[in-house]
Amino acid sequence: MTRAVLSIGSNLGDRLARLQSVIDGLGEAVLAVSPVYETVPWGPVEQGPFLNAVVIADDPKVDQHGWLRLGQLLEHAAERVRGQRWGPRTLDVDLVSCSADGTEIVVREDDLTLPHPLAHLRAFVLVPWRDIDPAAALTVAGMSTPVTRLLEDIEPVDLAGVTPTDLTLRSKA
Repeated sequence: MTRAVLSIGSNLGDRLARLQSVIDGLGEAVLAVSPVYETVPWGPVEQGPFLNAVVIADDPKVDQHGWLRLGQLLEHAAERVRGQRWGPRTLDVDLVSCSADGTEIVVREDDLTLPHPLAHLRAFVLVPWRDIDPAAALTVAGMSTPVTRLLEDIEPVDLAGVTPTDLTLRSKA
């Protein structure tokens, strides 16, 4: 069993439709979808707010590289242009974590680092992830750490930048 935690976000165009395109693209692999949050952009670039969510998906035929490729294909379908780092985007699909048979995969390669090296610092990833998997943990500095514990280290101003919405994403599951 290969399970992936994906963080999805958009701040250009029909943001909700872009997020829904990920859920639709993953199809029956979707196990859980978080509530949708509006979030303050992360990083130094001036831009509009994002809609963000987290998706947990499972497909025994897809390994960590397959999840990465699938995320990139979904971004391409949403006309994602890779330009300015941390800049505005139609769709961002980040592979946060991947596990096989219940064991988190740790990878350090040129094209893939797992778990995502900045996920533990991002309230817009941790808050929605906790919503759908309160027992979730992420390896940080070689130690598996509960997401609830990681959230304790997030600055209050960053937590305040993650605002619940009434928007929802529809899963076929």
